Amino acid sequence: MLRLSVLDQSPVPEGSTGAQALRNTIDLARLADDLGYHRYWVSEHHGGPMLAGPSPEVLIGPIAAATRRIRVGSGGVMLPHYSPLKVAESFSLLAGLFPERIDLGLGRASGTDPMTTFALQRDRRTAMPDDFPEQLVELLAYFNDTFPEGHRFARLAKELPGLPEAPEPWLLGSSPQSAIWAGELGLPYAFADFINPGGADIVADYRARFQHSERHMEPQTAVAAWVLAADTEEEAQRLAASHRMAFTLLRRGRLTAVPTPEKALRFLASEGEPPAAPVRNRRAIVGAIDKVRAQVEELADVYKADEVIVVTITHDHQARRHSYELLADAFELTAQPAVAGAVDQPR
Repeated sequence: MLRLSVLDQSPVPEGSTGAQALRNTIDLARLADDLGYHRYWVSEHHGGPMLAGPSPEVLIGPIAAATRRIRVGSGGVMLPHYSPLKVAESFSLLAGLFPERIDLGLGRASGTDPMTTFALQRDRRTAMPDDFPEQLVELLAYFNDTFPEGHRFARLAKELPGLPEAPEPWLLGSSPQSAIWAGELGLPYAFADFINPGGADIVADYRARFQHSERHMEPQTAVAAWVLAADTEEEAQRLAASHRMAFTLLRRGRLTAVPTPEKALRFLASEGEPPAAPVRNRRAIVGAIDKVRAQVEELADVYKADEVIVVTITHDHQARRHSYELLADAFELTAQPAVAGAVDQPR
């Protein structure tokens, strides 16, 4: 059975605030938990007005506390910005508080522009080294306690705060190299179709290269897709105009909050673009729910994916909620009982 999950980038509507966008994230997580979505991931983006989520490691705790059984994690932590030990400690802590519910999705991208990447560096004398594979191996060694005998960091793996609990590591990607690393290390792999819609061969290569690990005997694949459902085709296309305008401007280096559909439609008309045209070089699954369900199923089949992780950006938070409600109903999702040991919070 196909699993459905959520990737929430905490979009900031024009005329609203980042603080409200973060409250919307908590609200949407509670809804996804109630509807039966499998996991809820939050992204890492820095230095822009459109997305309010620079710190998934901070946001995951409040989301997990506000929900009862859904898996919660990062989509993802941009590892080049951080010490592997610090990431291991943060996610071990979360796993200790919320056993069997925490995912650690890891990415290589910066999640921002070059200037902000530079501002994030602790040492600004030189550019950050391109040592992601080494960082990744070190991070996994903390969780798996697999440092070689005599390694100077071996002691630290035995002192993570959440032991014996641990997060579930995932590798995120949109390129062939990420598939190679995920396969060789025996990690679950989430491919960002909403960034690179031509990734089926990359995911097939991941499965062909997969080496079983202590955690996973078989490859596990998810595909993240941009999806928006509404009651009618016309309403879906109207709502999607906000995303289309924001990302059209982003491609030109202009950062903006998520505009209203009315403003976006005027902008698209001024650009001579048809109201229903997708963003160039990006796949968008948009429409009434029957069409959306068929295209989501087709996407999962193309990627041979076990799971589709849905990304949805709208100006109106209620429209975003409704899109996830329509999907849950169309795929007959059913919420499962709360995970044993979950922190029960007032709703």
